[in-house]
Amino acid sequence: MSECIIIGAGPAGLAAAIAAAKQGVSVRVIDEFVKPGGRLLGQLHQEPDGEWWNGIEEAEKLVAEAKAAGVSLSLGTSVYDLQKTLDGWRVSTTDGILDAPAVLLATGAAETAVPLPGWTLPGVMSIGAAQVMTNVQRVRVGARGVIIGVNILSVAITRELQLAGIHVDRMVLPPVNDVNKHPADPAHVMQSLLRVAHLAPSPLIRLGSRLMQSAGMQRLGVRFFPPQGVKMWGIPIQLRTAALEIIGSNQVEGVRIARIAPNGTPVPGSDRIIPADFVCIAGGLYPLAELAAVAGCPFAYIPELGGHVPLHDEQMRTPLDGLYAAGNITGIESAKVAKAQGYAAGLSIANTHGPNAGTLEDELARAIRQVEQVRAQATIQFHPYIQEGRRRIASLYAAHVQQASAMA
Repeated sequence: MSECIIIGAGPAGLAAAIAAAKQGVSVRVIDEFVKPGGRLLGQLHQEPDGEWWNGIEEAEKLVAEAKAAGVSLSLGTSVYDLQKTLDGWRVSTTDGILDAPAVLLATGAAETAVPLPGWTLPGVMSIGAAQVMTNVQRVRVGARGVIIGVNILSVAITRELQLAGIHVDRMVLPPVNDVNKHPADPAHVMQSLLRVAHLAPSPLIRLGSRLMQSAGMQRLGVRFFPPQGVKMWGIPIQLRTAALEIIGSNQVEGVRIARIAPNGTPVPGSDRIIPADFVCIAGGLYPLAELAAVAGCPFAYIPELGGHVPLHDEQMRTPLDGLYAAGNITGIESAKVAKAQGYAAGLSIANTHGPNAGTLEDELARAIRQVEQVRAQATIQFHPYIQEGRRRIASLYAAHVQQASAMA
């Protein structure tokens, strides 16, 4: 029996496995994908200092370190149930039943759907799928495409597609409907992009972003946003244009777009069809927390963290004894933050369940401070007010534990 089972072989899961194994904990990592690394496998971007972040290389380093520490990897294995037992946790997988005193959920995030007419046509995919096809599987997604949905993630991946020699005609917003409220709102999208405008290649865009920090200036910015959009790396980002439907008989042939008013509603008579043989839809990410719900873990809805997240503290403990969480399941942030969280979680597990239990407080405190430092230095944050979200979840966790203790 492993002393710890980690579900998810992304940056959080692998870093946790390394930290725990180096403290003498027997660790098994389970992942449904056949390659370890999680979302690291699709990441390739240039850092502000000019260095390139290659997710595949980062994943290879983590895997090599994990194996050297004695971590067992079970890949291509799905987990479908998680139950509390008298001695810990029972994990039901497609390869059998496993038991362990401690379980870490490092299941990551999933993409939010952005529905519109024609989205089931062959050639339509999520922006994350396009990233994996391009950077991992080395498959060309198409010759000419349109990105529907403008956010931090889609802008970064669109640049990756361009670097792979794929022509992206433009980036536009999705149509307004009950599901697409924020992604289809030009003001909301502009506000989110202003947080990363310092990374833009154009000095003019960087200057303009500094002039539009107030709500009033942002409203003016949306109203007078150029109809043809603003180009980044030569790709038009059109916040006053929306995709109304994806056109095609047996596959994608084009996208019908229209100019939109500042509130996102189409301007009558402005629609036209843009030829395309692929379409990427980008709706953002949300924490993939179903297993935490199956386990009976209490949740809180924290918009600043991306949605519903399991209650947890800075040691990555949930209120359920022996159940931990780290990475994007606790809130949508960068891979570097997930890795730091994972390292803290691994030490937290070792400090309770390993042979050095009770002796790792100093190392754990340093790891927790490192998470804060990495978060503070992050060049990209997927959600505004992430620090406020972290404070809220910590407060809710403390209140829950205090209430449970009072009732015991």
